[in-house]
Amino acid sequence: MTVKISDIEAAREILSDIIIPTPIISDARLSREIDAKAYLKAESLQKSGSFKIRGAYNKISQLNDDEKSRGVIAASAGNHAQGVALAAQLHNIKATIVLPEYAPLTKVTATKSYGAEVILHGATFDDAVAYSRKLQEDHGYTYVHPFDDELVIAGQGTIGLEIVASLPDVSVVVVPIGGGGLISGIATAIKTLKPGVRIVGVQAENVAPVNKCLDAGGIIDVPVQQTIADGIAVKRPGEITLPIIRELVDEVVEVSEDEIARAIYFCVQNNRLVVEGAGAAGLAALLAKRITINENDSVCAVLCGGNIDANLLARILEQVQVRMGRYIFLKLLVPDRPGILAKLLDNVAESGANVVEVFHKRAMWLAPLGKVGIEMLLEVRDEQHGREVQRHLEELDYHVEREGEGDWEQ
Repeated sequence: MTVKISDIEAAREILSDIIIPTPIISDARLSREIDAKAYLKAESLQKSGSFKIRGAYNKISQLNDDEKSRGVIAASAGNHAQGVALAAQLHNIKATIVLPEYAPLTKVTATKSYGAEVILHGATFDDAVAYSRKLQEDHGYTYVHPFDDELVIAGQGTIGLEIVASLPDVSVVVVPIGGGGLISGIATAIKTLKPGVRIVGVQAENVAPVNKCLDAGGIIDVPVQQTIADGIAVKRPGEITLPIIRELVDEVVEVSEDEIARAIYFCVQNNRLVVEGAGAAGLAALLAKRITINENDSVCAVLCGGNIDANLLARILEQVQVRMGRYIFLKLLVPDRPGILAKLLDNVAESGANVVEVFHKRAMWLAPLGKVGIEMLLEVRDEQHGREVQRHLEELDYHVEREGEGDWEQ
């Protein structure tokens, strides 16, 4: 093995006065969902908003004076950028970070706030990596890889030490996978200290190269699609990380965009935690029953990051509520007479629904002369209440159509 437990223990000493020993939260609701003891390692509360400061600081702290004087460069989907920028700031050295052009604004802004020079280049993380390597050649910068580096992996592995120390009875640890640095470090630590613990990796199914690479016996290119889990949207695992995953990770599962969205909502609603798509991937796998759990298991899911754009978070929360039946969209055709809309809204209020938006349409619907189309977005208690609202309006002789979620291609 390229990374040993002694490397991770050494990283723990280096990081002892730098990082936050993030809490492990007992989650009663999740425990009921999976019928086993469930815990969340809230690394979303870490400095810079994710686990990445652990590996970045461990790496940068061990550069020699010449390497530091040349400044560091990194490519990132967002979280590594902030980790490197903060670690460089703490060492008073220059940092240049290359991010994909469509990196979330919140991650770009946060990286700049730590004093780094930010360059946006390419459509994907891999494009950003290629350009960062060119800049490294051109300017002599010292490279800090986001996952394929032993010192970075050792830093991330300190999370494994914290899990074992806080949960001595842990039997399953669920970890998101992008390039594989986080799970490689955690698996090395936990499998050394407690070999019987199952380590399960989770990828977004839209960017899921690991199982295909494991099946192929090496790193291959796989087709990818857009994902809300941008922090793990990495098309290829590392040359160092893939063999560690093969040896120490028991299973790798994949989750859909809707499952990730539900997990983000679950964290906000039940744990008061803001978690990004990548950070919620492990929880998503548990909620979606993608992992076999026994009733005597003690399960810990790592919430690896919380750097999500506020607009995206709002959209996700709203969409999940639509899918849960908390919002319903109704279309009605009513006589075009004064007072009809007011009467309709009174009838809606009688049913206990809250009107969020109302659209009053004639030409747009090609409504018959003498009629007007009304669309209403309503907030209701749950799916059953939504059906009761629709039935109440129909009993009052309104013709009501409930719109579905649409037929969008993913």
